[in-house]
Amino acid sequence: MKRRAWLTLGAVVLGGGGVVTYAVASPSSDPGAAGRAKRPAKVYDLALKGGTGDKRELPRTDTQPFSMLGVSWTGAAKRLDGAAQVRTRSLKTGQWSAWQDLELNADPLENPGVGVRGASEPLWVGPSDGMQVQVIRKNGSSSSALPKDLEVNLVDPGVLTDAETKTGGSAAEPAAFVADETPGATASAPTDSATPSDGTTAAPTDGQTATSPAATDTTPAATDSVPPSASASPTDSASPSDSASPTDSVSPSPSTSSSAPPSAPPSTVPEPPIVSRADWGADESISPEAPEYNADVKAVFVHHTDGANDYTCADSPSIIRSIYAYHVQVSGWKDIGYNFLVDKCGTIFEGRKGGVDLPVFGAHTYGWNRESAGVAVLGDYTTTSATNATLASVARLAAWKLGQYGADPAGTTQLTAGADQHNYFNTNFTAGSKYTFQRISGHRDGYNTQCPGGLLYDQLPTIRTWASGPVQGLKVGSVDGAALSGSTYYTKGGITVRWTATTPASLISKFELLVDGKSVATTSGTATSAGVTLALGSHTVAVRAVHQSGRTATSAALTVVAETTAPTFTTNPNLSLRSGTVSTSAIPVTLGWKATDDKALRYVKLLSPTTATFGPTTTTSNSTAKSGAATIWSMRAYDYAGNYRTSSPSYTPVILQETAATKSGSWTTRSSTSYLGGQSYSSGSKGASLTWTFTGRSAAWVVSRAASSGQAYVYVDGTKISTVDLKSSTTLYRQAIWTKTWSSSAKHTIKIVVVGTSGRPTVTTDSLVYIK
Repeated sequence: MKRRAWLTLGAVVLGGGGVVTYAVASPSSDPGAAGRAKRPAKVYDLALKGGTGDKRELPRTDTQPFSMLGVSWTGAAKRLDGAAQVRTRSLKTGQWSAWQDLELNADPLENPGVGVRGASEPLWVGPSDGMQVQVIRKNGSSSSALPKDLEVNLVDPGVLTDAETKTGGSAAEPAAFVADETPGATASAPTDSATPSDGTTAAPTDGQTATSPAATDTTPAATDSVPPSASASPTDSASPSDSASPTDSVSPSPSTSSSAPPSAPPSTVPEPPIVSRADWGADESISPEAPEYNADVKAVFVHHTDGANDYTCADSPSIIRSIYAYHVQVSGWKDIGYNFLVDKCGTIFEGRKGGVDLPVFGAHTYGWNRESAGVAVLGDYTTTSATNATLASVARLAAWKLGQYGADPAGTTQLTAGADQHNYFNTNFTAGSKYTFQRISGHRDGYNTQCPGGLLYDQLPTIRTWASGPVQGLKVGSVDGAALSGSTYYTKGGITVRWTATTPASLISKFELLVDGKSVATTSGTATSAGVTLALGSHTVAVRAVHQSGRTATSAALTVVAETTAPTFTTNPNLSLRSGTVSTSAIPVTLGWKATDDKALRYVKLLSPTTATFGPTTTTSNSTAKSGAATIWSMRAYDYAGNYRTSSPSYTPVILQETAATKSGSWTTRSSTSYLGGQSYSSGSKGASLTWTFTGRSAAWVVSRAASSGQAYVYVDGTKISTVDLKSSTTLYRQAIWTKTWSSSAKHTIKIVVVGTSGRPTVTTDSLVYIK
């Protein structure tokens, strides 16, 4: 058997009555291990001395590196009725942690054998090189004093690979523990053979005595403290006494368990990836006993291991090696208690040996180990929820394990109690009686513990749903290559459907794209989209998800219309003049159009001479145009399917100066840079007129306006159609005050006649603008 390094504790009384506590380790059994790329985990025992019968403690003590610790005592059936607290010093920062409670309310032993120790749950603290411990008996307790042979058990996880060494594993062989002395004190140096005065020094052990018990185990190392109102005394929790009879334990029988490996039944779902014991660095030499097997697996109990949650996933093998060493070399178990372990990144690790695909008898849930498997999540989930990656892996593992025996992970089962006890919810169990459990249950469902932590326990329904199926939260997020109008998508034919689901992809076998209820494309369970080209016409499109269990879920169906008919311009883009200030570079115009589609018009874009996008009901837009330049006004109408039609007419705005008009009556020429072309005509003579003739489709009369401006009649093609008043409270130049537009281009005559308004007869005309 592997021997553990061991430590003794000596005491030197100082002049002031203080006590210096010091510890010395035995020589390393493998002095060359520190330089190698691989070395096994090791356990170092430090006896707790000093204090009274109600308290044992160890002051701050320097140590070589360790990462996990706990306390243990002689007598596996004896409960420690009190509290144990530790503080540790970080190897990385040198800072001391706050006090942390060690979980003492571990499950009772199912069949405690000779030499098996009582122990707290192990606490992962990360690489550390110092500690302080205190164990205090519960006030008012009717139990005996604290047990003898109390030890602090330090676990160095060893180093698995060079890579792991770089990610946080301790690289130094922890061969000695440095004395912690009061400054200024003089103490005699301890020796390797130092022995405390009370004669209760911890002798070196390996956790499995020379008379090792036959195939016996305690229960797991993943329980939390019970709330004060639910705390169980040894009687309440049905813990066996030191003289427990065989009826207090559950022994294997030919009908329920066997030492011979059974055959591995196939599962209804795929086996998830599992890191083997060899790959996480199990030292098989410390657990030579053969595994035992149950008849089947009716349920899976979920645990947490307690300890810090800030570990990196590269630390996971180290944590598991530490738990393994603690279970075997401190508690004296035959192997690690859990069948499987899962870290916060979702990596699944093989736990107890015997074959991941076989119903290995574990030590995880007191009274219920004979018909179940146990999976522990690394970390503490009392105030922190487990990650989705963790939940997905626990769901995959449970579904696969239960699927080997045809069990629905979301269902219930009847389990036979192996002991008289009660659980966290104060449900009483009688040995030999059957009770209903969820196929995936929490540790607290079977035993009086907070494990697996309140928040992880609240996530068990999610694990059950993910494990059982069908796929949850399936919905189509978008349809590329199509546009939505109302509740209908339109496409020219080719689409890509994108979807989401809340069930992790690792639990989904495949997705199918359905068109009119028929599968037209199949993808993997990790896919999030699929494409298809639709025939012309209206279709229903949906996505079907196939869970690894075979159960299916289908998204809501969408209506998708495939069509290739382009929109039409029932009115081609046309340009007309509008009122406003005129310049040679910016003549006010209005662009008008009308577009329709046989299905659904989406928008109309102006492509030139500038760009703009208009909604399907918009038919006009104000703009400006340059005088004398032929300009293409190109517009494109799009439907929701992506079909489009373009119309690109050309228009030229033209400015006709007064000199281009036929003049009658008296007109005076005025010059100013404020006028178009630098000049204008002005007249206050009643009946004076100007006549322009042009060929075009829109016209605008441009004038100057002031408070003294008068009125004019406007004749179109010989017919008087308007009287225009030029009066304005402010002086304005180059104003298009009157406009006229026709449906098509033709020859027209515009005549302006001065009215001769009383008191303000003057009319100043600047030009006539038309569009050809």
